[in-house]
Amino acid sequence: AAAAAVYKQWIPNTNFETASNWDKGRVPCANDVVHFEKSKVISVFVGTPHVLSDMYLPLNGEFVLAPGAGFAASDGSWDPGCDSGATVRFTDAEHHKWFDPTLWQVVSPDGELEPSGRIFSVDEECVPCHYDDVIFQPETSFRVNIDSSQQVIHLRSISLMGQELSSPEAWAGYLRGPSAQLQFHGNGTLQVTGTGCPDKTGCACGNTLDGHRICAALLRARGRQCPAPACQNPLQPLGHCCGICGATINLDFSPDFDLQKYQDRLVQALLSQPRYASVQMAISKVHKEQTFLGVVPRSSTPVIQIVLIDDGAGVQTGTTAEQLAADIMEDIAQHGEALGIASGKMEVATGSTSSGQVGSHTPSGITAGMVLGLLLGLLLLGGIFFLYRKGKLRCLPRLPTLRLPRPWDRAEDPASPAPDTDKGFDNPMFDVEPPSADPGEETPQESSPKDHQIFYLNPLYNASEMDT
Repeated sequence: AAAAAVYKQWIPNTNFETASNWDKGRVPCANDVVHFEKSKVISVFVGTPHVLSDMYLPLNGEFVLAPGAGFAASDGSWDPGCDSGATVRFTDAEHHKWFDPTLWQVVSPDGELEPSGRIFSVDEECVPCHYDDVIFQPETSFRVNIDSSQQVIHLRSISLMGQELSSPEAWAGYLRGPSAQLQFHGNGTLQVTGTGCPDKTGCACGNTLDGHRICAALLRARGRQCPAPACQNPLQPLGHCCGICGATINLDFSPDFDLQKYQDRLVQALLSQPRYASVQMAISKVHKEQTFLGVVPRSSTPVIQIVLIDDGAGVQTGTTAEQLAADIMEDIAQHGEALGIASGKMEVATGSTSSGQVGSHTPSGITAGMVLGLLLGLLLLGGIFFLYRKGKLRCLPRLPTLRLPRPWDRAEDPASPAPDTDKGFDNPMFDVEPPSADPGEETPQESSPKDHQIFYLNPLYNASEMDT
């Protein structure tokens, strides 16, 4: 998510006057019998007065009455707007789930629906993120299942019945009231923090642990399977449930990077160009899993993910998005260092190509610094090793190693045995004494350690011939 909070509004309601809440697809009239299931908990907003023939209530629930709203018993007179009467049942409101992307929409701060523009969100970010503001429409009631794999579902604020709760204290006070237990159910816990994203490089949405719930709800709405992509080996953006055709870019960034400013830059300089009118973009911070040898999970690192899709068909699918991605990579190569971008990697999948990494850029200044640092490091290590071999450096720490015997190890090892009589190898076939050296004459052999002198006896020559 960007540094700025997003306002997300809950769509379903449990209003008495909403026709889709009744099994007959219409609001009950004077000759009808209204039936609420005995075991189902309800929280129903009633906005107008209603005349009914009869009504069966549940064991637990509430009616939230607007001024002037209420119920009255029918006197049996004919109602021209009502047929002979029927049993009208209130539908099950407990199937609405918090982590269902189809039940949320992005709105302006005043609750007005935001028009669908060029910016979209990956699926995990279509439900409220940790720094978003949640709005439940005024004069509506609801019931939502908040089952979650997170210990706590954090939010910046929640607006209920036209009242904004933006502090932990205000939210705690609402939870102590009777309506909260009827409107929110499940094993999850909502917590209002009152704080936005503190990092200008952006904040991750925080819904990864519930990604399976998000995808299950989304696929259930789509017929339990992802739509068939028009490209081979479609891309799988992080936080998105289905593969896409188009392009993705992952950016490594520095603390100087500003996500909101960079998004505005891309929209104004590139996305707004007429040739990219068919392209939509999603940009957010995500956590990319790092693995050892490509198999064993090791850790995760934050990256800025850009997802680009277009409305192309057939072999043209994703090609316009690919062109925009190439322009973004070129901009990174020229201005990435000033924008706080360390490097970028692009992958594409179009109707005419399969997915794959087709480009990566590191700003020139950063590349030169990395090369210079590597050369200096190699020179430093080489100098230390040279001094150590020359005996000028004796204080290097020794690490545990597996030592193999080498000639210089044998020459310097003080623990090596030094028998004086080890002059060679005896051959029982010959009885020839090795030549004796003059004690007063210093020879090159005597300058080396005596325990390493080796004589080989040749039976073809005698000692006198060797002396001459």
